[in-house]
Amino acid sequence: MQTKILLDESEMPTQWYNVTADMPNRPPPPLGPDGKPVTPEMMGMIFPPDILQQEMSTERWIDIPDEVRQILSLWRPSPLYRAHRLEQALATPAKIYYKYEGVSPAGSHKPNSAVPQAYYNKKAGIKRLTTETGAGQWGSSIAFAGQMFGLEVEVYMVKVSYHQKPFRRSMMETWGAQVFASPSDRTASGRKILAQDPDSPGSLGIAISEAVELAMQDPHTNYSLGSVLNHVCLHQTIIGLEAKKQFAKAGDYPDVVIGCCGGGSNFAGTAFPFLADKAAGKALRLLAMEPSSCPTLTRGHFAYDYGDVAGLTPMMMQYTLGHDFTPPGIHAGGLRYHGDSSQLSQLVHDKIIEARSVNQLDTFRAGVTFAQAEGIIPAPESNHAIRGAIEEALRCKEEGKQETIFFTLSGHGHFDMTSYDRFFAGELEDYPYPQSAIEAALKHLPDPTKMG
Repeated sequence: MQTKILLDESEMPTQWYNVTADMPNRPPPPLGPDGKPVTPEMMGMIFPPDILQQEMSTERWIDIPDEVRQILSLWRPSPLYRAHRLEQALATPAKIYYKYEGVSPAGSHKPNSAVPQAYYNKKAGIKRLTTETGAGQWGSSIAFAGQMFGLEVEVYMVKVSYHQKPFRRSMMETWGAQVFASPSDRTASGRKILAQDPDSPGSLGIAISEAVELAMQDPHTNYSLGSVLNHVCLHQTIIGLEAKKQFAKAGDYPDVVIGCCGGGSNFAGTAFPFLADKAAGKALRLLAMEPSSCPTLTRGHFAYDYGDVAGLTPMMMQYTLGHDFTPPGIHAGGLRYHGDSSQLSQLVHDKIIEARSVNQLDTFRAGVTFAQAEGIIPAPESNHAIRGAIEEALRCKEEGKQETIFFTLSGHGHFDMTSYDRFFAGELEDYPYPQSAIEAALKHLPDPTKMG
């Protein structure tokens, strides 16, 4: 009874998969402040040339540099597990597999993009990177990658997570990064928010504004983003590409592919490599799981919107709750973002990918069930994918179907035990986001037709 399916280092992918090449409807281009498509020169203020080329590429396969593969090989290929004990606990006829990304130095999938981003910036002569982080997993990852390539890193961490997850901050500082609670008084964007609300818990949109503002002011500094953009989703496809090889070794193939979803990089990395098979006629479902407190794909509006609060980023077509959306302080900090990847949003809009939202308490119940069966304590973000897998396994039990369910366990919860403490103490609550708040935020969406 095979439990762990491994690949040799030599089997690690040598190319990333670009889903744009196979999309029936490609996302419309990002727009600048004049309402016209942004030019490479405009984006070049904060991104290196190789990243820009990947962001706009329509090529199906893009080579992974040897220097990047060498660092990724410190922990990749990551293992694929058959969750026999979870199947038994649920008494389901379904087969459940999970790809475990918590084996990375930062404990999550985020270094898969942090390493190439640091490499391309170093190659371009950049000295410093600024970035935002929610739960701290992206901040930890870019701090690690910056250390690998000798780059300074400055991280703006959403204030509520800055205080909820102090050991993530310690990780970043161990790898040499400077970390600031956002909103901060270091930027005009942060000072504006603090003037409006001195007790602001912060948001990813605010932290992005601060990081982008600083990058735009210094030619030796670039901005680095941990999700949403095409090149980030591209880098993460190493997850799904490895998984396809591992399923071939196991003699199996998933009927449903599941990932948690905030900005979309983890889900995209898991699901996009399987999308070509679906397009070729394979009976396959792709399911994105998001928090009901930040229901972007399930209750957001499909429209052009900024990626940050201050409107410093280009406008992208996406499912959005409004760029000035401030989410409740749920513990899945990596999923508290107002928008989603343009690629993912378009595929959801075209009904190629499904989306489902779930309450916070249900995700923690799922995480505890998983930990007690499989032994790994998951991150709060990953609990959303686990909840989706359990729901699908129980559906199979009810319908008497032996389907194969696959999800990515995007990170471990070793630095999130305060969240579990609060869950066991009955101090966590569900935060279904009110429709009135969504409608209010959507009133502030930009109108590209009235710009210029």
